[in-house]
Amino acid sequence: MTRKIILGIETSCDDTSGCLLEINKDNRANVLKLQSFNQDVVLKKWGGVVPEIAARNHMEKISPLIESLFEDGVEGNKSFSPKDLHAIGVTTHPGLLGPLLTGLSFAKNLSLLFKTPIVPVNHLYAHLQAIHLTQEISYPYLGLVISGGHSIFFLVESPYEFEVLGTTIDDAAGEAFDKGGKLIGLGYPAGKIIDQMAKEGDPKKYPFPIGLKSSADAMMSFSGLKTSLRHFQENNPELIENPKELSHVCAGYQEAIAGALKLKLKYALKKTNLKNIQIVVGGGVACNSRIREVLSEAYPNKVFFVDPKYCTDNAAMIAYQASQTLEKNKIPYPESLWIDAKGRFLDKNQLQKHE
Repeated sequence: MTRKIILGIETSCDDTSGCLLEINKDNRANVLKLQSFNQDVVLKKWGGVVPEIAARNHMEKISPLIESLFEDGVEGNKSFSPKDLHAIGVTTHPGLLGPLLTGLSFAKNLSLLFKTPIVPVNHLYAHLQAIHLTQEISYPYLGLVISGGHSIFFLVESPYEFEVLGTTIDDAAGEAFDKGGKLIGLGYPAGKIIDQMAKEGDPKKYPFPIGLKSSADAMMSFSGLKTSLRHFQENNPELIENPKELSHVCAGYQEAIAGALKLKLKYALKKTNLKNIQIVVGGGVACNSRIREVLSEAYPNKVFFVDPKYCTDNAAMIAYQASQTLEKNKIPYPESLWIDAKGRFLDKNQLQKHE
């Protein structure tokens, strides 16, 4: 295989991201350029992601952001341009439909202009495959994606083969962090704030429940945890208003999320029927320091976390997954103009199948 340059485009939620990724003849990846625009500051006043606002911000930012990738060439090559791309990898599912369509439409325009094939990319698969950007992990491996919209276990047998072992029946871990934080007045995004405040707290002082604790499977639930926090707030308003006590509350709340992931990971491992399988954890919530500690202590030298800079939504992971599924999934022009986006990953029938 000769050197290939893949353009990655990610707009599944509130991060606009573009990446130029090189795949050399040994199939090793090298991130040449990665540019991202995060909407946290813009969306903070709304207390979370508003799909229409996010989509408008993507429309405003994506063109100059992608153009900036080519401004100074690549590795000093001033003549490099979009016409030299081998393929365009773009997130097509799952995610917010408006933002997804913004990135996909931009990819289609490039495909139309330069006759470049498009590789549709599953955003969740890419979160796990990002591990290969910095570490060597062999197949099969057990993958755990924990993000704002998803908490899901996969048995990953190849870049094409992802078997769902368990998922959440309601809120994702990231939602539990952000919605729970919003309940107690921490602002948005609350996950990072809870992580910092919990460092000063005692997780045992105010314990919170683990959802589906008695079910011997890899299914998860975080909605009840959020409800438990709301009841705690209503019954103990003076504790929420006390910064020191609030740190204890954050520590207990965070510990319940980490504990749930640890417990359900045990069942997901059993479900693989594979001994000594490696564990990969990716997604934005994989940046949480306590989750990293708990899982690393439970499975020393067995669990591997995606590098924090590739945990949150980014185009490097999209470009990499596109590069690994290129020959099978690429869609040449003009068929590429008919690619569509899909908001959901699992529908209700698929979810019931894994309960």
